[in-house]
Amino acid sequence: MPVNTVFSWFIRKRLHQIELFRKYPKEVQDEVFRDHIAALSQTRFGREHGVTPQMDLAAYRQSVPVRDYNGVKPWLEAARNGEPDVMWPGAVKWNAKSSGTTTDRSKFIPVTEDALEKCHYKGGKDLLAMYVDAVPKARLYGGRHLIVGGTGRAEEADNGVLTGDLSAIIINNLPWWCEFRRTPARSIALMASWEEKIERMAETTIDQDVRIIAGVPSWTQVLLERILERTGKSHLGEVWPHLQLYMHGGVSFAPYRGAFDRMMPSGIHYIETYNASEGFFGIQDQLGADDMLLMLDYGIHYEFIPFAPGDDILEQPHAETLGLDAVGLNRDYAMVISTNGGLHRYLLGDLVRFTSLTPFRIRVSGRTQSYLNLAGEELMVGDANAALAQTSREFGMEIRDWTACARPATDGSLGRHHWVIEPGKSTTNSPDAPLFAAALDRHLRNLNSDYDAKRTGDLVLLVPFVEWVSTGAFENLLKQKGKLGGQHKVPRLSMSPQWVEEVSSKKIDPSETHPTPIRL
Repeated sequence: MPVNTVFSWFIRKRLHQIELFRKYPKEVQDEVFRDHIAALSQTRFGREHGVTPQMDLAAYRQSVPVRDYNGVKPWLEAARNGEPDVMWPGAVKWNAKSSGTTTDRSKFIPVTEDALEKCHYKGGKDLLAMYVDAVPKARLYGGRHLIVGGTGRAEEADNGVLTGDLSAIIINNLPWWCEFRRTPARSIALMASWEEKIERMAETTIDQDVRIIAGVPSWTQVLLERILERTGKSHLGEVWPHLQLYMHGGVSFAPYRGAFDRMMPSGIHYIETYNASEGFFGIQDQLGADDMLLMLDYGIHYEFIPFAPGDDILEQPHAETLGLDAVGLNRDYAMVISTNGGLHRYLLGDLVRFTSLTPFRIRVSGRTQSYLNLAGEELMVGDANAALAQTSREFGMEIRDWTACARPATDGSLGRHHWVIEPGKSTTNSPDAPLFAAALDRHLRNLNSDYDAKRTGDLVLLVPFVEWVSTGAFENLLKQKGKLGGQHKVPRLSMSPQWVEEVSSKKIDPSETHPTPIRL
């Protein structure tokens, strides 16, 4: 039976199920909860917390505290050492090594068979189902699917447990319907050397019929620019005439949109996903939208904690959490998840904002430990990304990478934010830094009323300080840290100046005037 025929059957069935949780979110989440505690009651963690299949949500919240990674680490380590039935029934064969965005410490997140099949792969199928429903003439399975994953093969311990980044785990276990169209070959996709891998990927895919690209924008951009350099083509439509879809996630697409628009053929569709080591949470279900449908039937039960920078509520083990029936629009919530990967009331560290309640759609607005808040301005990553994207469009430039930190007040100056920005390759001359900073400040004030209030009259917070760095500065820093490729990311906002000072071309006193724009 042709693949397109099989997939058409799946699409009809799955779209009906998606429509059900759009219409009946509470009932679907209640069913997920019942399945979750039934499985949890069979584990050591469940027994130690008094979990029974009959308990209700209120009792579950009382019995199981909200914990972050460090709080559940002893149980996760036991499972990683080969003990079965610790956090989820059975033994855990795979652990996803997550580098951590706001810390240098790696996390090891269990990836169970249930999480792979009923969450991560289900998300991939649903994305394609919703896309083909929106674009009926799409012929995605007539060509190749280019997946830009992480670096390195999974490492096997003496007990048979394997550890690697999530993309390596997914590539090693892809179902047949995806594997037979995936490119490049597994031997290339899992190469440890990112730089060599980029060259081999470019070399082997140039002459293929690539129709889908999937990957983190920051690292996918590196590959696509290399392909255009090797071929001498002006855009990817000249390399791959049937390219239709780019699926992205991991970091905000907004600062990279200009570079991708330049490289991609006209008519390309962009679809955002929200997939992490801990689970697959959201898919952009409307072409051209900037939010994602919260996927409610992936074996993940959701709770939410209202968040404000500096609030200690996330440190409280029995912090009050909200269900979907109690959340509101346009405010930041910390996600608390109970998953079929063996995480129970786990504080993910991500922040989301609801853009719609019927159905539930979200944007990722930041991280619980990634914000700037010198004077109550409460600048989160979502607004920072949006303001930077608007400013770069205003100046007709591309952004390759960026980070920003808080610079507290000194005897000679008020506090301000210090931005370090790497322009894209197509930007040959950096804009005037003070002019760019003023425009960035204007867009931030339009997006964030707290920031606007603190900037009024330069009374408590000065205009941002913008510093340009030359091409490759961020990549070189990540290389020094052994963090090239895959899921490795630069922290966007930090109260600490560490990343800014490490990537900066020179140490700058933010109280001084802006330097002369550098030639790139």
